[in-house]
Amino acid sequence: MLRRLDSFLTPLQEYGTVSAEPAAPPHTPSAAPLRAARVDVRRFPWVRPLAGEYAFNYDRIDGLYAGNPSDPGAWRATIARVQQHNRNREAIAHVIRTQQEHRAAPPAAREAAARLADRSTVAVVTGQQAGVFGGPLFTLLKAVTALQLARRAAHDHDVPVVAIFWVDAEDHDWEEVRSCTVLDAEFQPRTVTLAPLEGAGELPVAALTLDTRVEQTIAELEAALPPTEFTPDVIGSLTSAWRPGAGMGRAFATWLERLLGPFGLIVFESADPAAKPLVGDIFSRELTMPGRSAALAAEAGETLASRGHAPQVVPQPDSLSLFRLDHGRRPIRRQGRDFVAGNEVLSADALAREAAARPDGFSPNVLLRPIVQDTLFPTICYVAGPSELAYLGQLRGVYEQFGVPMPLMYPRATATLLDSGASRFLSKYKLAIEDLQPQDESALNKLLASQLPADVEQALANGASQIQQAMKRIVDVLPSLDPTLAGAAKTTLGKMEHELQSLHTKVIHAAKRRDETLRRQFTRAQSQAFPHGHPQERTLGVVYFLDKFGPGLVDLLLTELPIEMGTHWVITM
Repeated sequence: MLRRLDSFLTPLQEYGTVSAEPAAPPHTPSAAPLRAARVDVRRFPWVRPLAGEYAFNYDRIDGLYAGNPSDPGAWRATIARVQQHNRNREAIAHVIRTQQEHRAAPPAAREAAARLADRSTVAVVTGQQAGVFGGPLFTLLKAVTALQLARRAAHDHDVPVVAIFWVDAEDHDWEEVRSCTVLDAEFQPRTVTLAPLEGAGELPVAALTLDTRVEQTIAELEAALPPTEFTPDVIGSLTSAWRPGAGMGRAFATWLERLLGPFGLIVFESADPAAKPLVGDIFSRELTMPGRSAALAAEAGETLASRGHAPQVVPQPDSLSLFRLDHGRRPIRRQGRDFVAGNEVLSADALAREAAARPDGFSPNVLLRPIVQDTLFPTICYVAGPSELAYLGQLRGVYEQFGVPMPLMYPRATATLLDSGASRFLSKYKLAIEDLQPQDESALNKLLASQLPADVEQALANGASQIQQAMKRIVDVLPSLDPTLAGAAKTTLGKMEHELQSLHTKVIHAAKRRDETLRRQFTRAQSQAFPHGHPQERTLGVVYFLDKFGPGLVDLLLTELPIEMGTHWVITM
């Protein structure tokens, strides 16, 4: 149950209930209204300046994207462009229907997928790597943002809109997906990690098959999680999806679909070979214009840099935006008139014929993936993370090159979920949430110093002032006796100030020993907001929050989480 946050951090403004107008699934109790505290993302040093510019000063980056998502006219224009673009809707609807049958998708997800065959239907899309046990919290926040935007667009523009989650499992970066971090009963971060699977680090994640060792990893996760009434269901859902013999990509898709499919989320396994023929011409065109996509992205990167933002992607001039799938995922680059994939040299004609005959043997890189995505789907808006927003600003020319309508880009919702104890602590001591980010004790020392008895702090301050005044008089009169003594007096003053500061530090340490409760409260709040010094939403797994707060968390976020751009929400649970 969510408690209302009637007052919070002094620097924050209180934000009232915001309805995204979604309806909860049948027989699901609606969540309590949410009141949350807002933080301007520009306050956070770890947030790219581009995110603040995009939300508050879009005119400064205008021209790099398809339009300003704050402008209703941009939505209308994008919807019209996307609806008019020819694509094989029946075929992609069939591919998804087959995937859903294999995963036993819930009815709401199947009904949403069937609407893709309608020429008037458009989509809000988001995606993420297939992280073990559901990935970090921001995975859920991305999906929630997509569902809310789809419902908002349908309401505002009277058009059928579906939400799609693109499961990115063609990457071979095993280290990015193999671990899950939670907080234990003592609020200490605990990370569980899958043992390396056969082909890990070489093959795409979708090609990796779980073995019996996954059962031990789930047991380790269960031991790390604080037991709650929700733990059996959480562990049961993980065991059902991440089971021996299942593929890593399929496990993630199955789990996500069971969580959000009842709300109409369409989950798409992008590595499915059945979808590749639908974008084979994209692969062929990339091969016939080698390096052009990279050049266009590089030019846009220079424009981005000229406006004060470092480009996210700096492609090599000889690189193609394709990988060849051949016992691994091999980047393709030009070598004279030929191409090199891994250690193999192929002629341009041979590789083009291969792409036409066997498109499932190829995979797009970061520059081409959005083009593939929006060729398959009638995307009017993509929900992006901060890094994605940066590289998507380099792709307008690439979209135009392939004749694919570029969608609007919308930053995902960003939030920190705190329990009531942590929230009360921050409010009581007027700490800004970013004060918890440094992993030293500077903020704690400052807090403890502020709690010292007034007479102790005043006595120390008076002592320092009196010493400075007395020594100043000595420094002023000594030159009349011997000018060389002035330097010695200043050195003595420095030593005395140092000793007084050391005494002050000892007083702080004494306060720490006296007030262990304050230290525990600080550490508990810090661990929740910034485990290992990193933002919660990027570090803690979705499963931690489902275990702690139960399935009602999903209903709450879908109905009440504000998705306003440029704002981070601090929510009390």
